[in-house]
Amino acid sequence: MILIDKPYISDFLVRTIKENNFEIIATKEAKSLINDDSMNWISEKDAKNKIINSPNPLIYTNSENSLTWIFNNLKATNLPNQIRLFKDKLKFRELTKDLFPNFMFRKIKIDEIQTLDIDELKLPFVIKPSLGFFSIGVHIVNNKSDWYAAQKELNYDNLKSIYPKEVMDASTFIIEEYIEGEEFAIDAYFNNDGEVVILNILHHKFSSRTDVSDRVYSTSQSIIRKYKESVEEFLKPIGEKADLKNFPLHVEVRIDKKGILKPIEINPQRFGGWCTTGDLSWYAFKFNSYQYFIQNKKPNWDEIFKNKKDEIYSIILLNNNSGFKPSEISHFDFDALKQDLENVLVVRKLDFNKYPAFGFLFTETSEGNENELKEILNSELSKYIRK
Repeated sequence: MILIDKPYISDFLVRTIKENNFEIIATKEAKSLINDDSMNWISEKDAKNKIINSPNPLIYTNSENSLTWIFNNLKATNLPNQIRLFKDKLKFRELTKDLFPNFMFRKIKIDEIQTLDIDELKLPFVIKPSLGFFSIGVHIVNNKSDWYAAQKELNYDNLKSIYPKEVMDASTFIIEEYIEGEEFAIDAYFNNDGEVVILNILHHKFSSRTDVSDRVYSTSQSIIRKYKESVEEFLKPIGEKADLKNFPLHVEVRIDKKGILKPIEINPQRFGGWCTTGDLSWYAFKFNSYQYFIQNKKPNWDEIFKNKKDEIYSIILLNNNSGFKPSEISHFDFDALKQDLENVLVVRKLDFNKYPAFGFLFTETSEGNENELKEILNSELSKYIRK
């Protein structure tokens, strides 16, 4: 069963739902995003009854906004509590503290941020909303200068959100130790037997140690082959602790030089936001992550990679880090950007007056041509902005 909500659904996900005749819950939000009466719509009442009477219901959400519907309608199931274990970063650290017993974290209210003395904390650390999304309000603090900059931003006025309170809540923050290593994002699910199924592993690249943006995520055959088994081993005890079955998730971890995985966060009931990583599996590897989850299928990675080289497939978030206000911008020149990239597979434009980004790209890069990804990672994008 599919639960759709704003802000965005891709044509690919709509087509997947329609071609597979997947049930889709007829919420007002879903109907506003998909104007197609031929879809396999199921009323909210019937969906609620069907889910409540299923031992391990299959539900995929495209957006964290959908969690509000689950919390309001599915209180008779374990799902709201399971979701909160991951959505609330404090609950997640409590859930996993015996797996990572030396990991430092603490809770702090937004009103306490301005008076906190960081001399009592070990540097570096990360501060972020306990309920957050899209890297909003996330700061890496290496020194007092970083802390003063964080204090300046972290207030209610700056953190007003377009997302509902179940998705983004600026009242409570978590301070936790900075995790060393390379960052990776993983799409996976626990199947109907509680087994881990990996659907994608992406390297989240940063321009600097203090960068917290979502500009470039890349996947490839070598990345998946290198990390698949260790990610499965890492997720297995977490699934057992939370008793997860038929449960999709988008995981963020760091892997240090010794190959040790430490979790950053786990996002429940979905793959990457804005239909990014879930869609990319099709363009990169020619299997459909949404279909595999609903139909309880596993990728045959040996077969998938049999005729492939080591191409790099990336999601590029064109966040507005130019310094220009939206009111100063006429448009973003996607055609000019495409000239600077080897192979743009998909262009998804966003309203930059409404969202803090111009859009997304899915790209293919040949092995040896990675410099184009480094350039876009470090770009302020001003060369593509027209005023």
